[in-house]
Amino acid sequence: MLKPTTKTQSDAKYGEPFGVYVHWPFCAAKCPYCDFNSHVRHGGIDQDRFLAAYLKELAHFAALAPGRTVTSIFFGGGTPSLMAPRVTGAILDAIAKYWTLDEAAEITLEANPTSVEAENFRGYAAAGVNRLSLGVQALDDASLKSLGRMHTAEEALAAFALARECFDRISFDLIYAREGQSLDAWREELSRALTFAADHLSLYQLTIEDGTPFAALHEAGRLHVPEGETARAMYLATQELCEAAGLPAYEVSNHAVPGAESRHNLVYWRGHDYAGVGAGAHARITADGTKRALSTLRLPEDWLGQVEARGHGLVSDEPLSAREAAEEYLLMALRLAEGMDVSRFEDFAGEPLDETRIDALAAEGLLVRNGTRLTATPAGRLVLERLILELAA
Repeated sequence: MLKPTTKTQSDAKYGEPFGVYVHWPFCAAKCPYCDFNSHVRHGGIDQDRFLAAYLKELAHFAALAPGRTVTSIFFGGGTPSLMAPRVTGAILDAIAKYWTLDEAAEITLEANPTSVEAENFRGYAAAGVNRLSLGVQALDDASLKSLGRMHTAEEALAAFALARECFDRISFDLIYAREGQSLDAWREELSRALTFAADHLSLYQLTIEDGTPFAALHEAGRLHVPEGETARAMYLATQELCEAAGLPAYEVSNHAVPGAESRHNLVYWRGHDYAGVGAGAHARITADGTKRALSTLRLPEDWLGQVEARGHGLVSDEPLSAREAAEEYLLMALRLAEGMDVSRFEDFAGEPLDETRIDALAAEGLLVRNGTRLTATPAGRLVLERLILELAA
């Protein structure tokens, strides 16, 4: 079992959180709305061979970012709950070996709530996972079928109940603005979900992603989803109901009891560094004052072969210019209810934001300044893309 070292929440040398993302790129089936880097392998997966590759690539990243204290680990996918718990445990042990692991580190694993995968929950907890993120997506069987999900609503609720026995912290996802869904139906479904929610919910409006089966159906006029004012009303109802239930939005699509926010996702949104291992993973590593953007080969077999030959699966490692690093921070941080730290933006950019643009957006009621922070107002969050483009111009 994972043995974290005892150290404070931030590294003395770097003074900031540091995350590790582990991408498990395999799924039992590909959902028709999904454009993530996920792959189905009906012939099975050699988990021992992939484990050896993860350990090699972790060693490579440890050399790129030595001396950090890991404050969060996230197993994403794909479907990490298809990973054997012993593989999860070995990866966690390697992370603790290569870096210092904060004693309060958040360790999250994404899971599908099928009964087969739920059988592994106790094994993941024993390996060191302390937070589970369940891909529930909908609470009725007809919607689950149309979304290509392999579980029923009953299985999802049973998996959630088991998860509560195994983990102190649990999140689950729902997708709204689905085909044929009305505002009243979404309010009823979300209200029901809030009656058994733990401390965190991720609530995503269905988007039609290029290259997916849903995109082809939508283009052919065979898939109709709520848009315009209906979708806007669903978003506003989501904010209203979650706020009333004590899970306010801390990010555009994420809601939590105060103090239960996803620490790992905050690493991304606050512009901190993180390692990313596995096929199609991304990373941000600062070295010698320069933030670098790294990514690995997307196809699992290509990644595996390169790791075995070279010790890593990296396909790109590029320095970000000061402006690129600042704009990336702006893009992520304005999604947060806490907003963006202006001084942090200026540290990245080497220059201040345009006060004229800030004043103009504030005058429209889209942006508010609170000390050193800029925060999108509720009206501003509805036009977030515009805010970001105008501030970055």
